[in-house]
Amino acid sequence: MIGVDGATAEKGAWRDVPQGWRQLYGDFNKLGVSVEWHDFQTRRSLDWGRSFHPQSIEFCLNLTGRGEVRTSRARSDFVPGTSGYYAMTDDPFRATREANDHHQFVTLEFSRAHLQKQLAQNVSDLGAAMRESIFENGVHISTPRPMTSEQRKVVASLTEPPVAKAAQILWYQSKALELMAHFLFEPKDPEFFCMRQKRVARDRVERTKELLARDLANPPTLEMLGQEVGCSPFYLSRIFSRETGLTIPQYLRNIRMERAAELLRSGRYNVTEAAIEVGYSSLSHFSKAFCETIGCCPVLYPAAKNVILDR
Repeated sequence: MIGVDGATAEKGAWRDVPQGWRQLYGDFNKLGVSVEWHDFQTRRSLDWGRSFHPQSIEFCLNLTGRGEVRTSRARSDFVPGTSGYYAMTDDPFRATREANDHHQFVTLEFSRAHLQKQLAQNVSDLGAAMRESIFENGVHISTPRPMTSEQRKVVASLTEPPVAKAAQILWYQSKALELMAHFLFEPKDPEFFCMRQKRVARDRVERTKELLARDLANPPTLEMLGQEVGCSPFYLSRIFSRETGLTIPQYLRNIRMERAAELLRSGRYNVTEAAIEVGYSSLSHFSKAFCETIGCCPVLYPAAKNVILDR
């Protein structure tokens, strides 16, 4: 878990359900981003709006339980299996969680300044409502949509991040992008997508691959990658997935396992040494990733390498 020390103020908003709130990543006040998991039941309706920050945009992925967000002009009902967002200025929103429901939901809260910085180069790619919410300080409550199967899978994986701290930051950033990307960007018809943009995107993806391979034990964060290749981390995640069919963390795991297999084949590294070399401090996590990627447990791999390589 990252950023727990900076979560004191946020905990106060959930004091009626102290065990039902957990910060997974970030710190809204220090970093401008906070990813949080909620799991609770309460006998009385809960004032959910106390957790909202001024000048923020929060994305909510609602698994179970019923919640409501409203202003004097708009209202959205979050029923089980829906996702949406709400953009705030300095005026508080009213929000409640229904009594006696079992509430399970994930929130991704960003300061408006954080999103403005990250998306400054991709304003034209944003949907109209999102562009107004981020860059024109618009007050907006979206109509919740049914969660996709991909969103459900990402939410289910959030409580099991990589063990290595360096990998956790990149992993959580990428997961956050996966959860909110379909709210951020306007869909593009690939037939009308400019050839120059395609070439630039491919170049950025190839450069990202080079940067990830440079130091497998200490990979750069998503923000660092975006700075290096000249685009926002949000946009980089989007084009990387489109070009490769893999998220950045998935690609990183694959090249780590390929490198580990190479080390084991050399005969100069045992399993523990190979795991450490590619950034894994937990042998159990390394073994699981190796089996899923290479198709063989690492302790058996040197003996089975000819079978594996000839598949």
